[in-house]
Amino acid sequence: MFRILLAGLMCVMALPLAAKEPLPKKFSLDGQVLIYDTEAEALGEEAEMTVDDVDVLRNLLSKHPDVTELQLNSIGGSVYAGEEMAWIVIDYGLNTTVSGECISACVDLFLAGNRRRMMLGSKMGFHQRQWSPKSVKNYYESWSDDEGWESPFDFASWIYEDTQSEIYEHLTYLIERGVDAGFAIETLRVGPGGEWYPSRLKLIAAGVLRENPDGT
Repeated sequence: MFRILLAGLMCVMALPLAAKEPLPKKFSLDGQVLIYDTEAEALGEEAEMTVDDVDVLRNLLSKHPDVTELQLNSIGGSVYAGEEMAWIVIDYGLNTTVSGECISACVDLFLAGNRRRMMLGSKMGFHQRQWSPKSVKNYYESWSDDEGWESPFDFASWIYEDTQSEIYEHLTYLIERGVDAGFAIETLRVGPGGEWYPSRLKLIAAGVLRENPDGT
């Protein structure tokens, strides 16, 4: 009888461990802080923000409603992923913190936070968005029939208009998140091959870093 009770007790104790699913390498939990570190990927894997991360973030937050903060360390990646995850963070009303680096698309995600902090020794980088020639070629070949592009020149005309709309929407997002308009424009100064790393004082003055949701 004792053996049966002991075996049953061990099974009950093992249930929580069995039910606990391992987190993807990019994500980890530390109390109420969800850590998103794209540099934590295994050697040889793509260390950047990807579209797959969007659903992972959404699912983790739904399973852990006690999370209040998203901690970031990323050199960026998919613009679409950054925008989609930003809306999730806004919807959940999370705070954001940079621990390490936050560059390019990571900044969009960071700006979604209510309270926005950067740990000492960390940095934030800005540059223009880019679209590789290979990706442009693939997009043209995949969508030319649906969009009615009869030649690469039609596609180039569309890109010209679409780029202006994308820049407008991005600058609007920065300003809506409390970033100074002049600073927002300055983020477009450096090309994709470089980075602009403003000082902590500049980030505070521009409203990128803020202690309170009201902008103070």
